[in-house]
Amino acid sequence: MSAAKAPAVSPLAPKTTPEVGPVEGVRFATAEAGIRYKGRTDVLLLALDAGTSVAGVFTRSKCPSAPVEWCREQLSGGVARGLVVNSGNANAFTGAKGREATKLTAELAAKALGCKESEIFLASTGVIGEPLDANKYRGVLDETAKRLAPLPWIDPARAIMTTDTFPKLATATATIDGVSVTIAGIAKGAGMIAPDMATMLSFVFTDAAIEAPALQALLSKGVTDSFNAVTIDGDTSTSDTLMLFATGAAAKRGAPRIADAADRRLAGFRKALQRVLADLAEQVARDGEGARKLVRIAVTGAVSKRSARRVAMSIANSPLVKTAVAGEDANWGRVVMAVGKAGEPADRDLITISFGGIRVATEGARDPGYDEAEVSAYMKGQVIDIGVDLGLGRGSDRVMTCDLTKEYVAINGDYRS
Repeated sequence: MSAAKAPAVSPLAPKTTPEVGPVEGVRFATAEAGIRYKGRTDVLLLALDAGTSVAGVFTRSKCPSAPVEWCREQLSGGVARGLVVNSGNANAFTGAKGREATKLTAELAAKALGCKESEIFLASTGVIGEPLDANKYRGVLDETAKRLAPLPWIDPARAIMTTDTFPKLATATATIDGVSVTIAGIAKGAGMIAPDMATMLSFVFTDAAIEAPALQALLSKGVTDSFNAVTIDGDTSTSDTLMLFATGAAAKRGAPRIADAADRRLAGFRKALQRVLADLAEQVARDGEGARKLVRIAVTGAVSKRSARRVAMSIANSPLVKTAVAGEDANWGRVVMAVGKAGEPADRDLITISFGGIRVATEGARDPGYDEAEVSAYMKGQVIDIGVDLGLGRGSDRVMTCDLTKEYVAINGDYRS
């Protein structure tokens, strides 16, 4: 897909792009390597100061990409000095050639940044099954390393895009033992999105001084109600990667080095990290391929949170529910169908369903006060809230998705063209 064929910006895109300030210990630059696209940046090189700790969560696909395998192998070291991300080619299902490409990429990046290959992390996104020619990085990474800078964050956010229609950035600040720290993150994702961690590519950075085991615990917990609560089409990518890097630069300003994720001094940081993850996850949902409506699904009254999540995902992944939303039809019968097929405890005669707070069904039948005109008017909005109360217990959960439109078919029908 060339720049000229880039899709129009999603109508659900945020009205403004956040101003993301520098994160001490993080520098980056982008370049055109010609991996697949022409006339646009398609590679990101990011440098991290010595002492940076790293955490990551990856796809649960049994057919992971070569970069995912590489990152899993290096993660045990707990340290990072560089990150290389390319768009246009996922380097997945590429066999020995894919592994050779990751090795060469890490070798070239390590040389450009003056570090060990084991300190380089990799991610690729794009077409599956086509070999990635890492020789295209020769000279490119060396030149890119000469332009490393702490700003602007919009550049790396754009460089990792594929079918995305807008760059995704988020930021927050927190204090740890009285010292201010910054968190900044970028993400890409629009299709082949299902919660099996990490649902796309996302990279989050902080200057906090947090050791790798604690960082991993924070990230693993943080994804539950953010990226793992988003689905676009029910398909889990081979390349899903979410990584969190902590440079430790705030220690120079008196911030303590934290070794335990349960440390009370992390309370504010934990909340700020969750805000960043949730913000990025919602932007992914807002940029679902062909999306015209953001759909938020809340399930209450379940026997447990886990049960509520499964019911919510059954609704969110239903093509019939998603097409009904696209057609601005409050078809609660399709919601009932999705609840029933989830395989979780449910009693037809206890279920209550609402759209935007307007109750449409209760006690196993249409609500006596149902007003077609009222709910139809609500369905014309860009954000649709679907509520389901199972009436069985105290378990609850929320997930996000988008509608399913003709544009989704068109985008994916043309993807390799």
